Amino acid sequence: MARDLDQLLRRGYRFALALTHDEARAEDLLQDAWVAMLKRGAPQHAGYLFQTLRNRFLDQVKRERLVTLEPLDPAGEGGELAFLDEASSWPEVGAIHQALGSLRPLEREAVFLAGIEGYTVREIAELTGQPLGTVSSLIQRARRKLRDVLRPAQQETTS
Repeated sequence: MARDLDQLLRRGYRFALALTHDEARAEDLLQDAWVAMLKRGAPQHAGYLFQTLRNRFLDQVKRERLVTLEPLDPAGEGGELAFLDEASSWPEVGAIHQALGSLRPLEREAVFLAGIEGYTVREIAELTGQPLGTVSSLIQRARRKLRDVLRPAQQETTS
């Protein structure tokens, strides 16, 4: 039971990280979603957690558009992923990080759910409440953008 819960929270964190592209925000988002689920007595499974994470994330994005927040610690800005920074000498990792950062949050979400979590387009559509065509389009567009950004990086490392 504890192992299943640990795995569920790890998957939730990876999904939150795919949405936010920032470790601290992903941790906060996961905690916020998990507390909300516990308060409601919601079922503890991936589909419900992902939907709660997504809804909370979209609420945050809407709130950020309405209210401009300034960080208290200017040195803490940047939203870099520490584990990627440690490996920044690896050109592939830096290029992947940059490529993922160029995607819109909904594109990152779709690519994450398809590529990392292994969901089908139909399952992603059900999870996110979006039409099949929209999900398919998001995945194709995101993959094209990733290819375009990573192709020059691949050519530089082989030269």
